[in-house]
Amino acid sequence: MTEQASLLPLPFANSHRGNPRRIGVEIELSGLTLNELAELVASELQLTTEQKGRYDLRLTGDQAGDWVVELDFHLLKELGKTQQDPGSLSESAEQLLATVASQLVPLELVSPPLPFDRLSDIERIISRLQQQGAKGSSDEFQNAFGLQLNPEIPSSDPTVLLRFLQAFVCLHDWLLQQEQIDVTRRLTSYINPYPKAYQKLILAVDYQPDLAQLIDDYLTHNPSRNRALDCLPLFMELDESRVKAVIKDELVKARPTFHYRLPSSELQQPGWGLHRAWNGWIQLEQLVANPEQLKACAAAYLALLHKPLGKLLQDWPMQVEQRWLNR
Repeated sequence: MTEQASLLPLPFANSHRGNPRRIGVEIELSGLTLNELAELVASELQLTTEQKGRYDLRLTGDQAGDWVVELDFHLLKELGKTQQDPGSLSESAEQLLATVASQLVPLELVSPPLPFDRLSDIERIISRLQQQGAKGSSDEFQNAFGLQLNPEIPSSDPTVLLRFLQAFVCLHDWLLQQEQIDVTRRLTSYINPYPKAYQKLILAVDYQPDLAQLIDDYLTHNPSRNRALDCLPLFMELDESRVKAVIKDELVKARPTFHYRLPSSELQQPGWGLHRAWNGWIQLEQLVANPEQLKACAAAYLALLHKPLGKLLQDWPMQVEQRWLNR
């Protein structure tokens, strides 16, 4: 079976705008230099490299849009855009930051929004990265590297968006198990689950919000990008002023996508690839596509949440595997 054949298809083929859905992919890694990573991707896709700063490269020539190769360190990227005088204090400070960052901060490859049939490009790039010795999250204890998916929404209807949130809550523990998230990423705040109070709220059978209420309730319980399924970019796209009234983080950018942050980047593991994170996400979408099955799953999980030791005494991921997945 080829890697492309191992990628499950989207249950919802079109976006909320009626076009084929696209997916952005972000991969964090170490083991290569910034230029080595850029050259590898540019060679694979026949792109041209343009330097936006000393730590920020753009790969142009793809009809889907530009690819980004950068050091995932905002301050250093800003310094890298400025001219530094040789021997100056600012140059010395930048060099020190760069040295420290090279040990702790991942490189990041960010794709443009791609149609489903081009996700095979990501798998090929991953294969080449592995051949060149790229490393992922569990290679070093201090690493907490992710592979993030940004799938376009199939609908802006709050009923559909709510189903995605409900399905994610129901499948979260199973997804966490499937992803084999390493200890360091579990200890960070990057992929926090939704608070239990929010889970109970959205799973309640009488919770039927309009878009404004859906956004307000999300912001009340999740005023942070650090969620395993981050909806701030989506809600910024749908109602910018409502989100900006609560969220002051300049890193939150509007886009009509979910921001699925849970998966780890494990480039050093043989056989690891996009398919692991992608197929987990597709299981979620398949549950969304079956409202009656989702309703039953949500009721079962909500009952578990209301039991003081429910999740400790019952193997919910196994129940998900046996009862709620489309195999």
